[in-house]
Amino acid sequence: MFNSRSLSYRSPMGAVGDHQPVHFRVTMPRDLRVSAVRLLVLRDRDQFLSTLDLFWCGMNGENFEWWECHFIPQEEGLYFYHFEVNTWRGWQDLYRGTDGEDSAFHGPIGRLWQLTVFEHTHRTPDWLSGGVMYQIFPDRFFSSGKEKFNVPSDRMLHKKWDEEPIWQFGEKGIVKNNDYFGGDLSGITQKLDYLKGLGVTCIYLNPIFEAHSNHRYNTANYEKIDPLLGDEEDFRSLCREAKKLGIHVIVDGVFNHTGSDSIYFNREGRYPGPGAYQSKDSPYYSWYCFQNWPSNYECWWNFNTLPDVNGENPDYRNYITGKDGIIRKWIRAGASGWRLDVADELPDDFLADIRKAAREENPDAIILGEVWEDATTKYAYGKRRQYLLGNQLDSVMNYPFRDAILGFLTGEDAAQIMESITEILENYPPQTIRILMNHIGTHDTERALSVLGGEPLNGRDRKWQSEQKLSDEQRAHAVGRLKAASLIQYTLPGVPCLYYGDEAGMEGYRDPFNRRVYPWGNEDADLLEWYRGLGSLRKEFSCLKKGDFQPIHASGHLLIYTRSNLRDQLLVAVNAADSEETFYLPDDWRTAQVEFGPEPDRNGGVALEAEGMLLLSRRKISGATPSLEKLPVPSSDETIESIKDQILESEEKPVIKEQLMDFLKKIDVEKSDPEKST
Repeated sequence: MFNSRSLSYRSPMGAVGDHQPVHFRVTMPRDLRVSAVRLLVLRDRDQFLSTLDLFWCGMNGENFEWWECHFIPQEEGLYFYHFEVNTWRGWQDLYRGTDGEDSAFHGPIGRLWQLTVFEHTHRTPDWLSGGVMYQIFPDRFFSSGKEKFNVPSDRMLHKKWDEEPIWQFGEKGIVKNNDYFGGDLSGITQKLDYLKGLGVTCIYLNPIFEAHSNHRYNTANYEKIDPLLGDEEDFRSLCREAKKLGIHVIVDGVFNHTGSDSIYFNREGRYPGPGAYQSKDSPYYSWYCFQNWPSNYECWWNFNTLPDVNGENPDYRNYITGKDGIIRKWIRAGASGWRLDVADELPDDFLADIRKAAREENPDAIILGEVWEDATTKYAYGKRRQYLLGNQLDSVMNYPFRDAILGFLTGEDAAQIMESITEILENYPPQTIRILMNHIGTHDTERALSVLGGEPLNGRDRKWQSEQKLSDEQRAHAVGRLKAASLIQYTLPGVPCLYYGDEAGMEGYRDPFNRRVYPWGNEDADLLEWYRGLGSLRKEFSCLKKGDFQPIHASGHLLIYTRSNLRDQLLVAVNAADSEETFYLPDDWRTAQVEFGPEPDRNGGVALEAEGMLLLSRRKISGATPSLEKLPVPSSDETIESIKDQILESEEKPVIKEQLMDFLKKIDVEKSDPEKST
């Protein structure tokens, strides 16, 4: 009766800009004798309910009829909706079904559909789209061997690169995280050609600022590079050399808390002071929230080494986002943007100020946030967050995709992964979707290889984790699964982010075992070559930069989908079962080019081996000319620009191209008038 993911029922699909008309249609069985249909839209911000009447608009075959209306959201935010239908049985509520693609009559407590509305002026940087991210834990990637200066004496440096990180609890049951391997910024610079060979277009660095732990999430001085990593010139040099290879660098901003061992708090007395812990007259005292000065203060997750900073404090806010603040300083030094640690713990207006400062310094700067859930529905600190509505975050770390991919390859039903994927694609703005950070592992999670081949962690302690190593049989199985996981990761909408060393076959559960050093000279050569091929795939097919996502099949252990635009198309099929699966290709895919996987038979049948993969390509949509039906509906200026790019890149008849360009010009001219635009 209604499917929010089909243009037959809702146009445009997905998130829309404010003042963008949304066309709703439902189809009703004639035997229900429907006399009226209503659309009920609840504005989340203030719980204001709008009721719109749908109008009968014709038959849908012999036994069904269409009802339709337009809804125009007047402001950005979340909206939730369902329908009421007056049938011969009386009024009935039509709600969302179990998988988002169906609908059903329910009682008064059914599941609502979601409509995300962003500011129509919302833009995100284009340079990340179609690329590959690479996350680096700086201490563990590569050491240049350069001499370092002013390194604190309380740091323990490993004598050998391939030693195990220290994991045992020390005095008072504390892990100090003060063992280092000496990876540095110059070492990353020396490995830029290696990264270029993987197709990397963006490096994401875990914290690089002065801090007294190897993870550096306890910032001691935002204004200085940590001495073990080098100095500011080393950072500038990294950014300059990376830029020559078409690689951007983004840095990690930890602005919710500092270290207790910092120039700002100075609990340990390392700095001349006075820090907030030492004196109420400290210039930093007002940054922190003391219940009983100096020893009782708010801190992150009750870790007293991580005192919380008050993001509402004007002095702190100016220090971070002001004209000469931290955000601007490091963008001037060469950074292309910021990844924000625990973004859900930063106030909305602080996030807005960070983005504003970054954009004023560099209009193409990107702001990416750490959010583990659906970022459109996230509820934190008593309010619905507004990360993706226009003035806060450009993108987020896409944990829902990670969970879906790894879950599918470890036994979950394909329908579950498809629902997780399509729900995010339905809820997120299109300009965010194209630069989503799609990872399958980070410094905060188990290594993908261990998840895919080892025993589940299930809360086991560090001693157990330290003893784990995949057997040869487990490893072979895990590598096969990792190839399938990375194929999905690299072909879904968004940008794949490769956690350093996954391409080399690194194993490990949680910190510090997922943060071992990169095994230079001992990489898994076959896996490394696989990832290089995926990087080349990202460059070769434009549909992975700007292209539609279309589910083809998702049930049991078989997942099939396509990516397409006017220039090229890809079909991806993955069998996660431990036995062969046979399926038939859609008619228009039976003569496609096989990139890898089994050749289809003459009838389009494919026998996909256990945990096997198939990738097909087509260089141009079939048919002599493109039609408007094959173009995505212009849901925003962003989509219009995407359509223009596709048309200009196409090789179709000039007359058709001219007609389509005229059509888009008309939209541009009339977009200020919603009725005409529709």
